[in-house]
Amino acid sequence: MIDENRVGSDFDDFLAERGLLEEAEAAAIKKVMAYELEQAMKERKMTKTRLAQELKTSRTAIDRLLDPENTSITLKNIEKIAKFLGKRLVISFA
Repeated sequence: MIDENRVGSDFDDFLAERGLLEEAEAAAIKKVMAYELEQAMKERKMTKTRLAQELKTSRTAIDRLLDPENTSITLKNIEKIAKFLGKRLVISFA
């Protein structure tokens, strides 16, 4: 059944009304980061152990970074990932 009050609204509004928007955005960002990190590792034929050495962190931390469902990640680790990927971290409040 179509809710006539919802026709034309966007999905972000739907999630925001239910208090789920921030969580969904964080999950989406983490999935993209994990995917890009994994792809870079494959391109460079790099193991998790070698990546841990490169990022000066533990193998366990690498497992958490590569887990798309784990959204617990520090700003420091995001910055390390960005540098490893040859990118620059930009944060804005909109």
